[in-house]
Amino acid sequence: MASNADTLTIGLVQMTCVEEPRVNLDKAMARVEDAVARGAQVVCLQELFASRYFCQSEDVARFELAEPIPGPSTQALGRLAAARKIVIIASLFERRAAGVYHNTAAVIDATGALCGRYRKMHIPDDPRYYEKFYFTPGDLGFLAHPTAHGLVGVLVCWDQWFPEAARLVAMSGAPIIFYPTAIGWDRNEVAQVRARQLAAWETVQRGHAIANGVFVAAVNRVGVEDGLEFWGNSFVCDPFGEVIARASTATEDTLVVRCDLSLVEQTRRNWPFLRDRRIDAYADLTRRLRCE
Repeated sequence: MASNADTLTIGLVQMTCVEEPRVNLDKAMARVEDAVARGAQVVCLQELFASRYFCQSEDVARFELAEPIPGPSTQALGRLAAARKIVIIASLFERRAAGVYHNTAAVIDATGALCGRYRKMHIPDDPRYYEKFYFTPGDLGFLAHPTAHGLVGVLVCWDQWFPEAARLVAMSGAPIIFYPTAIGWDRNEVAQVRARQLAAWETVQRGHAIANGVFVAAVNRVGVEDGLEFWGNSFVCDPFGEVIARASTATEDTLVVRCDLSLVEQTRRNWPFLRDRRIDAYADLTRRLRCE
């Protein structure tokens, strides 16, 4: 474990998924145990880790994969979190009520209790990412969640592309933003386009780290599921935007990374972007376009 309040050791679980949710849950828990054995205090699982990525098509039967929060998965992970005195961030298909479902990241504290949840706010609707069919947009806002190991921020996948989301989480006090993710290439995509997509994905998140003076931890799935080849490359970058750890493109991996949280203060002293924001001049950000 990290030795003082200025350090946080995090784990990111990048893995393949199969059809049977219990198999995925068991694998995730085993990988959490591995991360803990290597010193992790906060472990984040990939987006919708308990199943294959079902949003590639619109299929009413897939709603059967949803579960309540708290529910079976959070209870199992809660027992593990309590036993190991760790925090677990688990992205799940939440059944909130009949006909109302969310893509939700549950934050489970070191006591095993649910200490926060984030419901994905930005919902894509693209070929093989038909999430609007399944998920109601989130309504809990952009927050930092208090845990036994400090404040953590959580956003989910498509949220990665929106600077407003990262800014609001950073403004809530989180020194690190976790992004559970499920992103990949169309299996027929050419190599040049693949490289550009991956570079853009990493660049925008590193930009969030720089603009806000925070650590960013993105954990993606890996493997081929139907028409998508998930590109892995889970990574952690520091408040200067430098990548300090990266997983592979094609294989399962569990990153364990020690983050020196004092870098948040040091970086913001030299790049005081939060200090210099012109909050008196940003009202138009609440409009879709200024030209209307």
